[in-house]
Amino acid sequence: MIVTANELKRRGISYISELLKKFENVFISVRGKKFVILTVEEYEKLKELEHAIREAEKDLKEGRYVIETALEHFKRLGI
Repeated sequence: MIVTANELKRRGISYISELLKKFENVFISVRGKKFVILTVEEYEKLKELEHAIREAEKDLKEGRYVIETALEHFKRLGI
C-alpha cells in the first residue's frame, strides 16, 4: 500500500497502524522517493534473514560446504 506524505499528515500515524493490520508493509511516497514502514516483527525477520545470508556467504568463501544429492543430504541428517 502506498500513502503520500500529505495523506499521512492529514490522517495521522493511526492511519498507518490501520494499514499495517491489513498489509505487511506500507510505503510512504515523499517527493517521488519511497520509504517503507514495517512492523517490528517484519523488520526483525528481515534482519535475521540478512544475518543468515551473511553467514552463508562467509561459509561459502571459507569452503565450509558440501556438494551432495538430496538423498545423500537426507542420509547425512539421518532422515
